[in-house]
Amino acid sequence: MKRYEKFADDIAELIRSGVLGPGQRVPSVRYASQTYGVSPSTVFQAYYLLERRGLIRARPRSGYFVNIHAPSPFSEPAVSEQVQESTEVDVSELVFSVLDSIKDPQTVAFGSAFPCPTLFPLQRLARSLASASREMDPRMVVTDMSPGNPQLRRQIALRYMVGGLMLPMEELLITNGALEALNLCLQAVTEPGDLVAIEAPAFYASLQVLERLKLKAVEIPVHPRDGIDLKVLAQSLERYPIKACWCMTSFQNPMGATMPEAKKQELVQLLRSHQVPLIEDDVYAELYYGQQAPKPAKAFDTEGLVMHCGSFAKSLAPGYRIGWVAAGRYAQKIERLKLMTSLCASMPAQAAIADYLQHGGYDRHLRKLRYALEEQQSAMLAAIGRYFPSQTRVSQPAGGYFLWLELPEQLDSLTLFQMALAQGISIAPGPIFSPTQRFRNCIRLNYGSPWNETAENAMQTLGTIIRSLKSQPYPGTGVT
Repeated sequence: MKRYEKFADDIAELIRSGVLGPGQRVPSVRYASQTYGVSPSTVFQAYYLLERRGLIRARPRSGYFVNIHAPSPFSEPAVSEQVQESTEVDVSELVFSVLDSIKDPQTVAFGSAFPCPTLFPLQRLARSLASASREMDPRMVVTDMSPGNPQLRRQIALRYMVGGLMLPMEELLITNGALEALNLCLQAVTEPGDLVAIEAPAFYASLQVLERLKLKAVEIPVHPRDGIDLKVLAQSLERYPIKACWCMTSFQNPMGATMPEAKKQELVQLLRSHQVPLIEDDVYAELYYGQQAPKPAKAFDTEGLVMHCGSFAKSLAPGYRIGWVAAGRYAQKIERLKLMTSLCASMPAQAAIADYLQHGGYDRHLRKLRYALEEQQSAMLAAIGRYFPSQTRVSQPAGGYFLWLELPEQLDSLTLFQMALAQGISIAPGPIFSPTQRFRNCIRLNYGSPWNETAENAMQTLGTIIRSLKSQPYPGTGVT
């Protein structure tokens, strides 16, 4: 990391932690240079970087100040009502209609689940793919079928180790993306008709998995900042024969919540006391904005009850479909399920990513990606402040690339979805994130694409549509 990047990260951490609040002046170039022992040029470069990321703004003849995204701070979305009833899952048709909306390349894909492909080092990956394919031993197709390429598994184990988590390679299994890992984990610990504790709202793919496997959902509310409600989860574990808990502990999709480390530890202890396995979906783990990645719940697992699932789809190579699971006590069962279904993930893709992790500058790419995403979040928050109703509540996650918006109560996000799509804008309406299709006045927006005039105009159009719907009578009441 270059010196100005390190200094920029230090200032960014002061802003995130609240030491430097909105509108406050950051240290002057002269003061910062003298105090931190860096050159004025280094300070200027750091401040230019923070400007691009939307964290500070220059005022003529006054210096640099912490940026204010909107005229007034956003309120957090409300915590969902406490739902503890088990529910049959039937959301696929609704989800498919949303997924179809982002296939048109002319559509502004605020409803997408992926960041923009231009943010990834695809050409450098292609060189790794070519090199690894030439050098690949043909016998690997059989010997490494499952659990996967040993070089890739070793690189993943090293990344765990750098994060303070020592895992044996025998626990790691390479899969066709994180979604297959999550599917296999669920199959390893449940039978049709079983109950699974999930988040509310939850990533719609998890609901589709439950639907396909004929499992029932027990919804546990999620706080927009701190994650899953452990009190409600404890009550549900006492009340129902829950066989597994599936949740995102960091940068949860769709809310963006990250559980504090103490709460993650408490989650693991709670599930251990009931001997209920945790399926930890951690696909956004590398997309943090602070100086240090949040620890996964897996870090507090002492009995192998946590199955930690990751992927390179969101951080490096979306089209390569390479994920993994650190499967704990379930490693052998999951490996056998993998052999019974898809045999193995693409051998060339595994070899290519292993080569890139070793030689391609992955951490350098991740720093650039995180800076870009934080800058884009700032731009979208500012646009929401300009164009959306003042009652709008917005999550402000410290990583990932999603915002969860709670709109005025009378709005129907499915109607908004159709009206926005007619204007060439895709959004993700709230009902697709619940087996009971709740969150009717909520939407998820993706800020994972570089901000430009098209995105700005799309946000203005969305705001216009929302304001027009806000002025209409609430269905069945005649009250605006």
